[in-house]
Amino acid sequence: MLSLATSLAVLAALGNASPILQARQSNETNPFVFTNSNGLNFTQMNASLPNVAIFATGGTIAGSSSSSTATAGYTAGALGIMTLINAVPELLNVSNVAGIQISNVGSEDVTSTILLTLAKQIDKYVCKDPSMAGAVVTHGTDVLEETAFFLDATINCGKPVVIVGAMRPATAISADGPFNLLEAVTVAVDPAAKNRGAMVVMNDRITSAYYVTKTNANTMDTFKAPEMGHLGALLSNTPYFYYPAVKPTGKREYIVSNITAIPRVDILFAYEDMSNDTLYNAVASGAKGIVIAGAGAGGVSTPFNAAMEDVINTHNIPIVQSTRAMSGEVPTTGVASDTALHIASGYLNPMKSRILLGLLLAHGKNMNEIAEAFAPSTVA
Repeated sequence: MLSLATSLAVLAALGNASPILQARQSNETNPFVFTNSNGLNFTQMNASLPNVAIFATGGTIAGSSSSSTATAGYTAGALGIMTLINAVPELLNVSNVAGIQISNVGSEDVTSTILLTLAKQIDKYVCKDPSMAGAVVTHGTDVLEETAFFLDATINCGKPVVIVGAMRPATAISADGPFNLLEAVTVAVDPAAKNRGAMVVMNDRITSAYYVTKTNANTMDTFKAPEMGHLGALLSNTPYFYYPAVKPTGKREYIVSNITAIPRVDILFAYEDMSNDTLYNAVASGAKGIVIAGAGAGGVSTPFNAAMEDVINTHNIPIVQSTRAMSGEVPTTGVASDTALHIASGYLNPMKSRILLGLLLAHGKNMNEIAEAFAPSTVA
């Protein structure tokens, strides 16, 4: 920690037109040269560069293996945020960066508690601090799209929020994490990235968090928006946006500063000869909302549809019908019924529908209000 006199000197210098550069220190026990008013520690403070906070949650980007060729069977979340930052000194050419370790887990272990903590800390350390340009979140890729969608719905200050991961662990030959991280920070400080909501940056692509999905379990070119396309790309670490900033159709925004928990929402996968007891077991186990990954445009069997209507009417539990196809629309007209309020997911896949339904329940929305929130995502 800097002395008060030194900190005041740095702050005074930051107010001058000519930039001041305090280079990375070699003291490994205290590598920081500047601490801002929110307590964020920076290893460099160059007044000519924007400031970014990197929030680390773990995942493959922080993964480690004893083999340099292992792209499976490694330990996710093995490396801390400062290790990731120090591995990419080029970050300091584009931004002053501060690291915050939110968690260090494989993404399958990311919980709604972690999501709430992450959203609240981004709001505190980035949105409410005029000296911060944007936020980057390092994350495992398996459920990255769910966290990205959550942040897109809950961080609404206009500053870029970029979620980044890797398909190869940090110890692998040609690991993709370091360059992905550099590109993510570069996008986060780009003025053209403002007012675009949360974005996923990986493999030279910039994609809206509202629509992005993981399309392949193994390959690096996995995050796409199959129907909507990417927002832009990077070449030689220079972002290029294809379109001006625009809000996705149907996007809703929510404030979570006073939310302490997200109610449980389960996803049930439709299949031939599906048993009704899966639905009733979810209710008995405490689910407050349910998403069906239906066949085609949200379809389920006739007996299961009857069980759904029983749960909707008897237990007053909202059920959103999405599609296991992971692309295309579930229209309201395709699931509507005269005997129960069926809710169509529109263009939201089951995972994003679960996140949205959880947020709506956390805000105390009733069945009709939930249906109204999903309605703009549908065409018919």
